[in-house]
Amino acid sequence: MPDKPQTLYEQVLAKGYSRRDFLRFCSYITAATGIHASGLNKVIRALETKPRPPVVWLHFQECTCCSESFIRTNHPIIADVVLDKISLDYTETLQAAAGVQAEEALRNTIEKYPGEYILTVEGAIPTNDGGVYCTIAGKTALQHVTEVAKNAKAIIAWGSCASNGCIQAANPNPTGAKPVYKVLGNKTVVNVPGCPPIAEVMAGVIVNLLAFDRLPQMDALNRPKSFYAKRIHDSCFRRPYYDAGLFVNSFDDDAARKGYCLYKVGCRGPVTYNACGIIRWNNGVSYPIQSGHPCIGCSEANFWDNGPFYSHLTHVPGFGIETTADKIGEIVGIGTLAGVAAHAISTNIRKRRLIKHL
Repeated sequence: MPDKPQTLYEQVLAKGYSRRDFLRFCSYITAATGIHASGLNKVIRALETKPRPPVVWLHFQECTCCSESFIRTNHPIIADVVLDKISLDYTETLQAAAGVQAEEALRNTIEKYPGEYILTVEGAIPTNDGGVYCTIAGKTALQHVTEVAKNAKAIIAWGSCASNGCIQAANPNPTGAKPVYKVLGNKTVVNVPGCPPIAEVMAGVIVNLLAFDRLPQMDALNRPKSFYAKRIHDSCFRRPYYDAGLFVNSFDDDAARKGYCLYKVGCRGPVTYNACGIIRWNNGVSYPIQSGHPCIGCSEANFWDNGPFYSHLTHVPGFGIETTADKIGEIVGIGTLAGVAAHAISTNIRKRRLIKHL
C-alpha cells in the first residue's frame, strides 16, 4: 500500500516548525488572501487535514521570474513547505528529473489524478506557425497546455506572460503569443498578473484552493479580487501629493528628494490594479514606488505597448477626461480657496448667532 500523502501541517512539523509557527502562518495567509477572520478556523482545519494536491507547473515563453518570486519569498513556511509540499509533480525549472523520467512524471500525474491536480502555467503560448516557437519533449506549448488542462481541477496563470501575453505579445508579436485563457477557450483560468506577481499573492491563491476547495472570487478579468480589487494608486503613500498637485518632474529634482508623486515621470499607479502597496515585496519591506521608481503597470494587459514608460498619461482618472497632471495643482488650489472661503463664511454666521444669544 502506498503511503498516505502528508498534509501541509504534517510537513510543517517535519520541517521543525512549531504549532505556533503554523498558526501564525495560517493567520498571515488568511489576512493576505482577504479571507474574513471568521474563516481562519476553516483555513487551519483544511491545512491540518487535507493532503497536498498534485501540481503540474508548466513553463513556456517567459523568463522564470514568477518561479523566482515564489521561491524567494521571505516567509519561511511558504518557502520551505508550500512550494515543496503542494508537490510539484512536474515543473521544467525545479524538478530533478529530466528527459524520459520527467515526461513520465507528467504523464503519471495527469493519468493518476484526473480532476484532482492543479495546473499552473508560467509564460505565454505561441500560436503562429503551428506553435513551433516553444517546444518541449517534441510537443509544442499549445499541445502541452491543451492536453494537461483537459482534466485539471483548477488552472492558474502565473504572471503577466500567462495572464495577458506580456512582452512576448507586444507589437508586432511575431510568434503569435497568447495568454492561457485565449488558447483554452471554454476553460476557467485564474489570472494572477504581475511581472512577477508577489510571492504571497501566489501562495494565497493556492491556500484558497486548499482551504475552500474552490476558485477564489474573481473580477471581470478573472483576477482574484483579494489582490486585484484596488488600484495601486488607492493605497499609495504618495497619494496626498497627487491630490495636492505636487509632482516629481525629473528623478534628480528637489520634488523627488521630497518624495512627491511620481505620476509625471510615468507612474501607472492610477490605472494599475495590484496589491503592491499593501503586501509589498521582500517580507513587506518595499515596492517600486516606495523605492523611488514609478509603477510601470506590469499587471495590466498591453503594458509593454503603453509606453513610453517615463511619460505621464494624457489624462488623470478621477479629475475628468480632459484633465492633465499639469492642471491638477490649479484645480486643487481653486478648490482649496473655495473651501477656505466657505469655512470663513460659515464661521462668521456661527459667531453672529452666538452674539445674538448673549
